[in-house]
Amino acid sequence: MSGKKELFKPIIPNKVRLFVCGPTVYDFSHIGHARAYLAFDLFARYLKSKGLDVYYLQNITDIDDKIIKRAAETQTSWKQLSERFTKEYQKNMKELEIVNVNRYAKATEHIREIVSQVERLVNLGAAYRIDDGIYFDVSKFKNYGRLSKRSALQAEDAVSRIDDAKSKKNKADFCLWKFYSGIESEPKWSSQWGWGRPGWHIEDTAITEKYFGPQYDIHGGGRDLIFPHHEAEIAQMETLSNKSPMVKYWMHVGFLTTKSQKMSKSLANFVTINDFLKQYPARLLRYFFLKVNYRSPIDYNEESISQAQNDLARIDEFIQRLNINPSKENNKKIDSILKRAQREFTLSLDDDLNTPKALAAIFELIKNINPLIDTNSLSKNDIKKTLDSLKSFDQVFGFIFVKAIKKKAIPKEIKDLADQRRKFRKAKQWDKADELRKAIEEKGYILKDTANKYVLQKKG
Repeated sequence: MSGKKELFKPIIPNKVRLFVCGPTVYDFSHIGHARAYLAFDLFARYLKSKGLDVYYLQNITDIDDKIIKRAAETQTSWKQLSERFTKEYQKNMKELEIVNVNRYAKATEHIREIVSQVERLVNLGAAYRIDDGIYFDVSKFKNYGRLSKRSALQAEDAVSRIDDAKSKKNKADFCLWKFYSGIESEPKWSSQWGWGRPGWHIEDTAITEKYFGPQYDIHGGGRDLIFPHHEAEIAQMETLSNKSPMVKYWMHVGFLTTKSQKMSKSLANFVTINDFLKQYPARLLRYFFLKVNYRSPIDYNEESISQAQNDLARIDEFIQRLNINPSKENNKKIDSILKRAQREFTLSLDDDLNTPKALAAIFELIKNINPLIDTNSLSKNDIKKTLDSLKSFDQVFGFIFVKAIKKKAIPKEIKDLADQRRKFRKAKQWDKADELRKAIEEKGYILKDTANKYVLQKKG
């Protein structure tokens, strides 16, 4: 709300209540959505690493005009469509190893809470009825626009879906409850005003009030949700509770762009999570997003993905090389290298989740330890300490050891070629050694020489 970094203090000591706006399930999720959900998965991991008890709540908008429209276009029911894409979304979250959400709360499973909030807003005089539904009167909430510092739509806002009624009192008024139109296929629920369905904004506050009460710690989402969605949430909840602020801290994730345009379904310039995962491992997407602070925009292109692949290969190679020919004596430098990396990693994440700087601490560690590996100057104990440090970093980052766990063994055929090549190198038969290197690379493997052996790695 202040637009500034603030010291985080939970309302209830040691307990964090985090709510993040989830998907509208009418289509496959794209990697622009994944950016937000990976950012908050990382944030939950980070909070837990600090010893905090985190409850992470996310809603699923499974009733909405977009869902109804797509169901009609595909000649299916809105319920079948939303259930299908809810399953697809949760499958994607599992594939991306997003595991820290405690509850996915569907809008359709909270109709009673939604109707209750609408009723109370009407009784308070903050909402009114017109021909097509019940609307919130923004003129009754003096702080409307406080979060976004405005009260009018801009080009990249995620606009409200059902708020275009001509008979609204104020242009910014938004729909709380949409009356049933009489179309048989349209979803509807009972209320004191007759049959109808929820507006977009009301589901979030109904859900958070049920699980967190009128005030909680952190609300997250994409930058496009600040106006009008998050402004509407504030207006609804603070009117109902007469308590301010509804949320102590707001966190908004920057846009994922392609050719400098926001990635979105409306612009048809998106890459689905499914399509990305057909080509690349999930850890690559997580790492790609970590390279930029969560609040900043990031452009998706093949060059930046290729650079991210090279970075991961460097980390993988370092881990492989750690286990080659350990020394019998402990290295005096290792403790200071690891402590410095740990300190920089922690301080970076403590400062508004500065992931690029935290990554730099990991690469600095690699840079400082690689010469010790080259000279076989690490003991088994030194290697264990280094791996333990990397594992502690990965409790937050979640990409370093994923590949090692799932990695397939190098085929015997490739190992035999590498062993034969080493013999040629010892005999200084460089031409034959180069021929075997080329043969290994053509079969999809990378070979790198070290002081006393070699490292083999599958490409990609």
